[in-house]
Amino acid sequence: MTRLGLDSYSIRAWKWKALELLGYAASLKLDAVQISNVAEYESLEPRHLAKVKDRAAELGIAIDGGTGCICPTAKSWNPRQGDPADYLKQGLRVAKAVGASSMRCFIGSPADRAAVPDVPMEKHVEATLKVLRAARSEALDLGVKIAIENHGDLSARELRDLIAAAGKDFVGACLDTGNPVLICEDPLLSLEVLGPYTVTTHIRDSVVFEHPRGAAVQWVAWGEGSIDWKRFLARYREICPGAAMQLEVITGRAPQVNPYFEPAFWKSYPTLPASDFARFAQLAKNGHPFMGNMVIGDVRGAAPPPELAEPLKLQQRRDLERSVEYARKTLGLGVRA
Repeated sequence: MTRLGLDSYSIRAWKWKALELLGYAASLKLDAVQISNVAEYESLEPRHLAKVKDRAAELGIAIDGGTGCICPTAKSWNPRQGDPADYLKQGLRVAKAVGASSMRCFIGSPADRAAVPDVPMEKHVEATLKVLRAARSEALDLGVKIAIENHGDLSARELRDLIAAAGKDFVGACLDTGNPVLICEDPLLSLEVLGPYTVTTHIRDSVVFEHPRGAAVQWVAWGEGSIDWKRFLARYREICPGAAMQLEVITGRAPQVNPYFEPAFWKSYPTLPASDFARFAQLAKNGHPFMGNMVIGDVRGAAPPPELAEPLKLQQRRDLERSVEYARKTLGLGVRA
């Protein structure tokens, strides 16, 4: 049976720690949780991490580990983390301590694909490979696989090549289905390319629709977007059946325009295969804007306006729970006893 879970970022405004996240997942009768950052533990002391592991086992919930940016040349890297290899190793040790077999991390963000980037993507890949190789022995000794997310930086094909260059024995993918549309990629294509390497996921829906400058995209609750999820799920079960479907529902953000009718746009995508782009363009042609109700005011890396903080917080939980309901009623993902 395909395991259904949640990623902690879905309900970040609630500021719950690991034990609270486990209790919430149990209340929804989920099978798994991805704790996306080590900051979401009350303590990194071995005794507390053992308590989290034991509680997860008691509830029958699998934990996937997580940490943040590991690339020292990316805009997302925080120098206060110190040495990036040590930061990555810390995440691996925490993941092992709570019983996880994978640990999600990422390289950069869409900002690193700017038309005139400060650092070319190739340099980010080189820097990341050095960090990964420095942590290889630790990952193998711990038995925890490093799961790199397609974070709006690399295409699925580029991430696949990075994983192969680093070594499939200790590096895999955290397949995110929402980020591909930010870089003109069909999420089903992302699955087809990264599925064989996928050890954990972020499952998120998007509307994709035509726009005078190209296409517009917006993240929505699961089942309210442009993706054919029944087709996606059938393929998912064929090529990465062992990975939990971790819901990372992100709403509250305005549509983003991918202005691919403008020549400058293509400076960010000099090697995008025409056949891959055609699949995204067809997705946009078949799609339509989101016509439901949504509070807009969530901006990555910034606090929401004070008057919207509580509505956005409530919306996070509502949209996650509606997504779980869609998974159960429409996709037939099972309910735990």
